[in-house]
Amino acid sequence: MSDTDPQNPSDEWLDLLVRELTDELTPAERSTLASAGSSELAARYRRELEQAAGAIALGLAETGPQQPLPPALRGRLEAQAAAFLAPSRSRAGTRTGAAGWWAAAACLLLALIAWFRTPQTVFMPAPPSEIKQIEPTAEMLRAALLKHPGVITLPLGATKDPAAAGLSGDVVWDPATQQGYIRIVGLQPNDPKIQQYQLWIFDGDRDQRYPVDGGVFDSPASSGQILIPIHAAIPVHLAKAFAVTVEKPGGVVVSARDRVVALAQAS
Repeated sequence: MSDTDPQNPSDEWLDLLVRELTDELTPAERSTLASAGSSELAARYRRELEQAAGAIALGLAETGPQQPLPPALRGRLEAQAAAFLAPSRSRAGTRTGAAGWWAAAACLLLALIAWFRTPQTVFMPAPPSEIKQIEPTAEMLRAALLKHPGVITLPLGATKDPAAAGLSGDVVWDPATQQGYIRIVGLQPNDPKIQQYQLWIFDGDRDQRYPVDGGVFDSPASSGQILIPIHAAIPVHLAKAFAVTVEKPGGVVVSARDRVVALAQAS
């Protein structure tokens, strides 16, 4: 394709020059821009458009995003654009050429205004100190434990003790990790200053007179269901049964088992 007439640049060619400054051209458009005009001509016109773009961008940046252009600044930009484009306008020599340049300048101005007036979203990673760590709940940990191979689940039954009236629940125990949870519904609330509940694990490899201590816990007055983690004092080789007794505050080393409120037994 022949060079663009320096005295009468085409609107298409000027449009491509403007878009080159404000947007990304496709490979086909870059080829058209390169073939439609000489490198010297393109360099001259591109330099003058870049000067106009710089003046416009500097003025817009002073106003900040989402702010209207002050009248004084608008007039200064119009004067700067006219001054930058005046030499090209005189070189064009025809009404068509001048109109093309002013159309190109207008497109450039609109493109820059649109960019500066569009809120720019910047994604910044939160500092480590502001990242909230989600602590897993007992329900989440119990659900994860239930997925372990070899985990034991036993129903928890009530005894004739007054504190066990209406009691139900279950025990989940993982022999591999020595972790477990006891879920109890309907356990009578206790006063920790007077008494506490204590969990026991009967190990098939140990003397049944001395079950393994599984920890002490309380039953709040406002809770219909409680979920208690099992903390075995020593390793349990073969869990055969789990029992909940009523003991003095802090629990005991060996239980008299005079008040057993719940019992779960393996078959």
